[in-house]
Amino acid sequence: MSTSSWPGDDRLDPGLSAIMSERRQLINLAYRLLGSMADVEDVVQETYARWYAMSPQQQEAIESPGGWLTTVASRICLDLLGSARARRESYVGEWIPEPLPDRTEWISGRSGGTPIDPADRVTLDESVHMAFLVVLESMTPSERVAFILHDVFRYPFGEVAEIVGRTPAACRQLASSARRRIRASQSPATSTAQHADIVRAFKQAWEAKDVAALIGLLDPDATAIGDGGGIVSAVARPIEGNEQVAHFFTDVAGKAPNMTILERSVNGQPGLVAQQDGVTVSVLALDVIGDRIKHIWAVRNPEKLRPWMTP
Repeated sequence: MSTSSWPGDDRLDPGLSAIMSERRQLINLAYRLLGSMADVEDVVQETYARWYAMSPQQQEAIESPGGWLTTVASRICLDLLGSARARRESYVGEWIPEPLPDRTEWISGRSGGTPIDPADRVTLDESVHMAFLVVLESMTPSERVAFILHDVFRYPFGEVAEIVGRTPAACRQLASSARRRIRASQSPATSTAQHADIVRAFKQAWEAKDVAALIGLLDPDATAIGDGGGIVSAVARPIEGNEQVAHFFTDVAGKAPNMTILERSVNGQPGLVAQQDGVTVSVLALDVIGDRIKHIWAVRNPEKLRPWMTP
């Protein structure tokens, strides 16, 4: 997606420039709510389509165009979250939020080969860490929208209430419930440096097919989840236990002797990318708690890996 895909020319229309400057905010909001860049693109396009469907007089009557765009995008996301639950029930295997590369490594657009405009990149912070997004998936649509709008984007509950269609008091309760889910899932933070060291050790043990080393790096209750989307092979159910997870990864290495494993930033944290013949076939986000890996999310669905593909 690039600026050329939008109506008009912002060099000639300062008003249009102001409207289009909200695009990054909408992208960041929609990704945190939906976890899918394809859905994000649809939401942003639909939001702007609704803006341009209004007459100039209607547009001029809107006191805060940015607030209007955010409200519309949030409501579209709220509707999509309801339908997403049904779609994910029919999804083949496990559904994992789409992984994002570091901003310097975002290779191409979803169309394949179209450079990503810097404004179209998601801001990578703790609110897009994979473990955080996975917890968001457990929330109701209203909880998720209320929490993200208030706790992440700092919208007052009065404005959140207008978007969600609840009272401010009800939105406070929704955000509080979401906060409890987040706290229940959180463990003592691991520094980025320690996280990177453990991911690197896992990479080296995986390459060496060293089962004992892998077991030592994994929490006894570690889980590994794969997302192939029914397009490529992936484990149908989560693998549980450090021994089972360790043996699974050594088996993968044994079956793919030409696989290259690279250390990369995944959703703003140290992660791994597996390539075959220079093509990315899997992106792994690793949740490190203390000095052990607790969760591994491996995304193999090629439709979710397009930003990682070489044009």
